[in-house]
Amino acid sequence: MLSDYLPALLQAFAAIAFAAIALGLSVALGKKGSHSKIKETPYECGMLPIGEGAPRFSVKFYLVAMLFVIFDIEVVFMYPWAVSFTDLVRQSDNAVMILWSMAGFAGLLTIAYIYALKKGALNWKS
Repeated sequence: MLSDYLPALLQAFAAIAFAAIALGLSVALGKKGSHSKIKETPYECGMLPIGEGAPRFSVKFYLVAMLFVIFDIEVVFMYPWAVSFTDLVRQSDNAVMILWSMAGFAGLLTIAYIYALKKGALNWKS
């Protein structure tokens, strides 16, 4: 039973040994850097790091980003269907059902888009 796991255990041991040897050699043979207060400050495009580190973004930014990802994924679902539509129609007896299933999907996307517009999710000014 243990012989079944032997290749996996050897590979795990080899990976851990390689990582440990590589880290040890880099510490032993690498250059030692000088430490100073100025060198250890974070680099901020040539400007002194004064104030808050990151600006606060509006929730609208994240909402628009999520809507973009959702609708982008839906287009990814539509593309393979459009490419294989003619093959699906040739192979199936019920070609109208194939078309109406995607029409329903597109209709649901349209309803979701109109809902997002009505709620003001894409309006940056409010």
